[in-house]
Amino acid sequence: MAPLKRGFLGLPRLKKSVKSFLLFVFAVLLSVIIIVYGTEKSGSEVVGTTIITLSCYLVLFFYIYQFRSGLLQIPYKVFFILLAIVSFLVITKVVVLTSDDRFVYIIPIAIIPLVIRTFFDARTAFFTLIIELMLLGMVVPDPYGFILINFIVGMMSIFVSDHIYRKTRILFTSVVVILNYWLVYSGISLIFDPESLFLSDFSIFAVNGALLLLCYPLISLFEKYFLMISDATLLSLSDKAQPLLRKLADEAPGTFHHSMQVANLAEEAAREIGANTMLVRAGALYHDIGKIAGSNYFTENQTDDNSPHDDLDPQESASIIISHVKKGVVLGKNYKLPREVIDFISTHHGTSVAYFFYKRYMDKYGVRPEEKDFTYPGPKPFSKETAIVMMADSVEAASRSLTDFSETSIDNLVEKIIFMQEQDGQYSEVPLTYKDMSDIKSVFKRMLSNMHHVRVVYPERE
Repeated sequence: MAPLKRGFLGLPRLKKSVKSFLLFVFAVLLSVIIIVYGTEKSGSEVVGTTIITLSCYLVLFFYIYQFRSGLLQIPYKVFFILLAIVSFLVITKVVVLTSDDRFVYIIPIAIIPLVIRTFFDARTAFFTLIIELMLLGMVVPDPYGFILINFIVGMMSIFVSDHIYRKTRILFTSVVVILNYWLVYSGISLIFDPESLFLSDFSIFAVNGALLLLCYPLISLFEKYFLMISDATLLSLSDKAQPLLRKLADEAPGTFHHSMQVANLAEEAAREIGANTMLVRAGALYHDIGKIAGSNYFTENQTDDNSPHDDLDPQESASIIISHVKKGVVLGKNYKLPREVIDFISTHHGTSVAYFFYKRYMDKYGVRPEEKDFTYPGPKPFSKETAIVMMADSVEAASRSLTDFSETSIDNLVEKIIFMQEQDGQYSEVPLTYKDMSDIKSVFKRMLSNMHHVRVVYPERE
């Protein structure tokens, strides 16, 4: 019998969700070992510790399953979250076993929500912080004070770290953390033991806040080794001075302008439904880079009424148009674009049909061709962000063919385009609600009306 092929972390090639579940099981076992290490717990206490630890990780697992189910299909991201939890559990255990009780407050617990928010979202950062504190409560000597202080500080760090990619923001977050540590610690000390309050304790919290500055090198490290992507990287990629975007602007100016318009539409729609706006903007700017090769085959780059497709068979034309997806993926990899951005290139047409050339083939030959010869390779959009860019790309391109830019015609266009994509099953793998779809369409209608509003015709000067 041939041996099983090995994949991520040496695990057999199981379903990705199964791998993620096994990572949770491993994290539970490892956490129990860390918690009971160096103690003299009885058998019943070890069982109780195991039950509590298992319960904590189950809460995190079901949160991800319920609200971020896509993460379970990406084991290395699950591994990253669990590694953050277990790492700080180890650090705290070492400090407890080797130093004074007060030195547990030097450990920069706020790094966890800061880093998790950078790569995921605020809600995931919140749940990760809660689980981490529950587990640390079984390690530290004063669980109540430790959990209360770090919960408040951790939550404040989530609230004030909205633009962590700005250097001034992390400095501001550090100051907020120091002040909150001192205030909450002082409050608890005044309630339970006023004589234990020393000004020297402030130095412990100052060190804690200073350690938050490690976020920058840690984020860079995680981006490199965990294939994660931060807001700082997305902001940099969205700069029009980026070599690949400059190449697009020089060699396919019409496509570049189209991509800018798609980015504006998609970013506003993402903001409306609470999706990742920076990821959406970066993905929209790069989604059509495959058109750099053979840009004259695409309508937006043609300067006259003569199209090279007039001399081609419809099936050959469709092949050229469809190939821009694969060419874009290759180009993105050559320019070392993050995988999250390349996902927008591969999904922005999903598995839809290049219907213009499909219809032209039927009109020319009088027979229905093989649909697979006119179908994009996919995959379909699998996240809110990739779905938004697909919608924005379609409605922006279709709006260029309108001759009447009235509110009614724009409304009908948006409704028709998105309805057809829904009926075609392009959003079957995306966690979008009816309200999300309604809000996205409302944004598109408003912005397209603003983009194509009728200007006043000024009289010629005599």
